Amino acid sequence: MSIDAPETEIVTAVRVACDGGEGALGHPRVWLLIDPVLGHVECGYCDKKFIHQDFVEISE
Repeated sequence: MSIDAPETEIVTAVRVACDGGEGALGHPRVWLLIDPVLGHVECGYCDKKFIHQDFVEISE
């Protein structure tokens, strides 16, 4: 049995909200700040990862 990888979202803001995205099956809304050095933050409830667009690696 395998576990799905947590969701990842590319964002333009440094402050993001996460509520699990599952409606009633989600979690309480939390506000997260993207680390200015690492360029990402993970939700403590659902492990969703938010990556700021300035830190996305461009692969050509």
